Amino acid sequence: MQKLSAAIEKRVEDLLSRMTLEEKVGQLVQVDLYKIPDFETAIKEGHVGSLLSSFDAQNNNRFQKAAVEGSRLGIPLLVGNDVIHGYRTVFPIPLALACTWNPDLVEKATRIAAEEAATVGTSWIYAPMVDISREPRWGRIAEGAGEDPFLGGRLAEAQVRGIQSAELTNGWQIVACPKHYVGYGAVEAGREYNTTDFSERTLRDLYLPPFKAAFDAGAGSVMSAFNEIGGIPATANAFTLQTVLRDEWGFDGVVVSDYTSVAELINHGFAANMKEAARLSILAGLDVDMMSNAYLDYLPELVNEGTVPIEAVDRAVRRVLQLKFRLGLFEKPYVDETLAPGIILKTESRDAARETAEKAAVLLKNEGGLLPLAPNQQKQKIALIGPLADNKEALLGTWAGQGQPEDVISILEGIQGVLGEKAELTCVPGCDIKGATAPDFGPALAAAQAADVVIVALGESADMSGEAHSRAIIGLPGHQQALLDALHATGKPLVGVLLCGRPLVIPRMAEQVGALLLAWHGGVEAGAAIANLLFGKSNPSGKLAVSFPWTEGQIPVYYSHKNTGRPIDQGVRQFDEEYKSFYLDVPNTPLFPFGFGLSYSQFDYSDLRVETPSVGVDGTLVASATLTNVGKVAGEETVQLYVRDLFGSVTRPVKELKGFQKVTLQPSESRTVRFEIPVSTLGFIGLDLKYTVEPGDFKVWIGPDSASGLEGSFRVV
Repeated sequence: MQKLSAAIEKRVEDLLSRMTLEEKVGQLVQVDLYKIPDFETAIKEGHVGSLLSSFDAQNNNRFQKAAVEGSRLGIPLLVGNDVIHGYRTVFPIPLALACTWNPDLVEKATRIAAEEAATVGTSWIYAPMVDISREPRWGRIAEGAGEDPFLGGRLAEAQVRGIQSAELTNGWQIVACPKHYVGYGAVEAGREYNTTDFSERTLRDLYLPPFKAAFDAGAGSVMSAFNEIGGIPATANAFTLQTVLRDEWGFDGVVVSDYTSVAELINHGFAANMKEAARLSILAGLDVDMMSNAYLDYLPELVNEGTVPIEAVDRAVRRVLQLKFRLGLFEKPYVDETLAPGIILKTESRDAARETAEKAAVLLKNEGGLLPLAPNQQKQKIALIGPLADNKEALLGTWAGQGQPEDVISILEGIQGVLGEKAELTCVPGCDIKGATAPDFGPALAAAQAADVVIVALGESADMSGEAHSRAIIGLPGHQQALLDALHATGKPLVGVLLCGRPLVIPRMAEQVGALLLAWHGGVEAGAAIANLLFGKSNPSGKLAVSFPWTEGQIPVYYSHKNTGRPIDQGVRQFDEEYKSFYLDVPNTPLFPFGFGLSYSQFDYSDLRVETPSVGVDGTLVASATLTNVGKVAGEETVQLYVRDLFGSVTRPVKELKGFQKVTLQPSESRTVRFEIPVSTLGFIGLDLKYTVEPGDFKVWIGPDSASGLEGSFRVV
């Protein structure tokens, strides 16, 4: 965020000098207004610095009035809300947004969410979630950008820009809060809130880069995580909160705990009681205590007894006050209560949600060109079958903000909107999502037998992913696979539509359907987007931001793995490779790899040129390839560049994404796609745990995904 003027800095110091200890501590306290009695009195007495989950403009103005006009110093409140993938206009879940590989589109979606959230007085948005995760059993993989730190970093920057846009309609300013700092995506066994264990090198190479990208984009706050790092919980981890964040990166924003994570230091076995939890957190560099009330109850006592120096409290309070000035809350504390109707669910916002849902969907299979279906074929008989065929709530996905099911276009409604009276469309659920009741497949099979083509909409409900929704078995829930088995036995052409909040284990489904469209949980316009894709009004262009495993036993499976001392070629065991690193029963490779996604166009890659076969450590790698649309329709391709450092003082992954470009081509059109990659970005955390770029031999690939492409080489000198 912008730097403060000398005049504002003077105002901050003046306020700080006039505050009592209790008023200072109050600025470090965040509470849910429904959790404490006589809330307005607490605000007027200076015991509350920020609100949590307050979505009503009138209430927020009332509480602001209590702070600004009713308290001794008139310091306004921050209003913090979770706005993860839309406010009322719900966009695809963040993992789906990542599959667009389109930072500009993600920034636009995030800005629309901020526009809507601002209408109720939101000044602090707890997003983006930038946790890198290779663990699909973990429900919160839905909230992040997938498995790769490079892609995750580019999308983190975009979301910060969207949230912190200086041009919101009502003149409001909102601060982004990247989370969860740090390593939360590494939870063991994919179980929510579980422990984590990784080296400092992994921390610095994998988990920290997206946070650094978010801060470089100007993020003004950050949220600490629930997990531990090296045996020390993130909420009281001085290494990550002070050494890395403040000393190395120079971050001057606010650090807020996750919900009650200060109190949870006791459960971790790190603090004996709440007083000790408060002391450990403030000394480690945590500024704001969300919902534990440990600071409120114990910080004054800790300061008065000399256990916590007043300077530690002052530093935290200063950062909170600076943030409030940066947001303009002292000049404009109240929100215009008349703005919401003109901003919430605008036509333009819904159009953007539909475009995003179309570009987030990934075509995983299209055998024999089954898709797109012909929308103009008279009296085409279509059976739409599955528990998600006419389900609105599931399409909202996890953390759907203020989204309402009645806002959603279902798949049935989307197809009806495309086809009108041109087809005979029958819709049958076939079974429920979770298998709560014994299924009767009879009506579904009858509909399938009478149809020319069957569209099968299967997957997860909204409450099967997200926070506290880990799953050990991540196949199709309930009786859905049995339904698909029965439909497959009819011999009818099957088009699968998969709606989910995580990568699922679906090898059987992928084999049985002729075409498979991964539509995720796509938001309020999901049904319209899916229909447009199925019937060729839009051309799929999404690419996976996370690998899909064959089975849970493969997890974690990701493209940028290490080679090991006993690798096997292409991830598939050969007959003479008995003592190598492989499974006896499944491939090493994923079912669908990172970066993968088909189109109704066909793209040909040719003429790889490495223009800098020898390049200095301060130079730029330049490589290009020719992309040609050899298909019959215009299409968009995401061209990806990967490198491998063949030999290093520390072992390196077999591939690392270092660049990507979106290219749209007409049929028969060709274009040279050229990458200029600073060699300074090809380094890693070396033996001394410092970032380094080492001279040596590299491979480079330009292609459509992480598992294929044209291969070349270069040397860093």
